[in-house]
Amino acid sequence: MLENLTTEKRNEDTTGLDKLTILETVEKMNQEDMKAVKAISKQAEAITALIEQVVYSLKNGGRLFYFGAGTSGRLGILDAAECVPTFNTDPELVQGIIAGGESAMTVAVEGAEDSTTLAAEDFKERELTAKDIVIGISASGRTPYVIGGLKYATEIGATTAAISCNEEAEISKFASYPIEVSAGPEILTGSTRLKAGTMQKLILNMISTISMVHLGKVYENLMIDVKPTNEKLIERAKNIIMEATGVSKEDATFYFEDSDQQVKLAITRILTGTSKEEAQTLLDKNDGFIRKAIEMAK
Repeated sequence: MLENLTTEKRNEDTTGLDKLTILETVEKMNQEDMKAVKAISKQAEAITALIEQVVYSLKNGGRLFYFGAGTSGRLGILDAAECVPTFNTDPELVQGIIAGGESAMTVAVEGAEDSTTLAAEDFKERELTAKDIVIGISASGRTPYVIGGLKYATEIGATTAAISCNEEAEISKFASYPIEVSAGPEILTGSTRLKAGTMQKLILNMISTISMVHLGKVYENLMIDVKPTNEKLIERAKNIIMEATGVSKEDATFYFEDSDQQVKLAITRILTGTSKEEAQTLLDKNDGFIRKAIEMAK
């Protein structure tokens, strides 16, 4: 029953929410948000196991799909979209799906989350395969749209995972990699865009970022595959080259342009003292990992 879910219960510490000053409310929300971070730390091993599987799937020709309804779906789409400029991934590699389609990003689509077949249709449209991994996101842990999608993915042979914000969540039963994080009732009863949404976003941050690190898209702690699509990102790309190699701004600019604006290639050329072609070969032989390319060059 919905009323039995932690995310739906009243927070006894905030029953006087409408009487608090703005400062008191800010402090109270901050206190509650701290609980979200602590809740995630308890699920470190489960999150690790899921990320290992995501890396495996992406290395072996699979794609990563986040899917959910409402806030959960929007957060998945947000994380997927950010992978393209941050890590220069193909838009097909990491995808977010929301119940009701793109229009549901801004306006709720009546009944979409209650459908047990809609997610299967969404996955069929994207030609889901056994190589792919799907992560169903649901604060309540009982969204029919997510359950239906997990069932379909299992039938196809795809790897399944679930992120929920209640213990003993229904969707966990249909996932090989279930993650359940609970930080208690929301400051505003039932508003799961708050702590629940924060926990979901933090976990998605971990999944995408750590997966990309292990796919060779990070050197040290630098975004070496950043896609320079505007002036800010072009400047960031040059600064990354400078940070990674210690060269001057002038040299960073030269290597950036001469490497077809590929930060990773420019850094590899500088650190190995090789030509553009040789550096690219080194990267190709080492699955795009700069550190491994440097070792091979030695």
